[in-house]
Amino acid sequence: METKLNARWLGHSAFKIISQNGKVIYIDPFLKDNPVTPDEFKTVDEADYILLTHGHEDHVGDTLEIAKNTGCTVVAPVELSRLLVSKHGLNADQAQEINKGGAVHFDDFSVIMVNANHSSSFDGDYSGEPGGLILSFEDDLCLYHMGDTNIFSDLELYKDLYEPHVVFAPVGDLYTMGPEEAAYAVEMLDPNYALPIHYGTWPPLTGDPEIFKEILEELTDTQVMIPEAGDNFLD
Repeated sequence: METKLNARWLGHSAFKIISQNGKVIYIDPFLKDNPVTPDEFKTVDEADYILLTHGHEDHVGDTLEIAKNTGCTVVAPVELSRLLVSKHGLNADQAQEINKGGAVHFDDFSVIMVNANHSSSFDGDYSGEPGGLILSFEDDLCLYHMGDTNIFSDLELYKDLYEPHVVFAPVGDLYTMGPEEAAYAVEMLDPNYALPIHYGTWPPLTGDPEIFKEILEELTDTQVMIPEAGDNFLD
């Protein structure tokens, strides 16, 4: 895939993306306590944006520490954003709220929050509804991080509305879709590429990414990428 983006899966649902203009973007940065994240990515010294799909600790992860150390902007669902500010010390000037169907625009990319079927709480408090994130970049590349979810019929609309090139789909089972359901969900989106996430972090997350790959590539022309944690999969 020819792109100026650098994008790395850091294990579980965490990503580090460097935009065309060099902006450092983290999605769901669960890093220090993530057994899959390579050691060289567990500490973050530079970040411009953190994007959060929902409030569970394995997604918020190291957000507060990274935000304090870097001064980055934290984009999160409204209730989660306000909770992080009011009870957990996030600087209000760093908080960017977002809600479903809404977009926020930055230097060389935009983010739209879309639906996800899951739950959401942080440190015992309700933190709003979960979401997925549509990221659109200057070279017209569109990435869709599905967050934690199961299959739902809105995905057919998202295919037409956003035409995602790359979809990050949870396949771990138990708390999200398993491999088969995830394959049928991604079939509805018809991207060029798909990448399985939210599997293998702990023993209960038993979903096999190879089964996801086998089913999806039988159903569609979508190419499934299964990178090692830390790899740049857009090279």
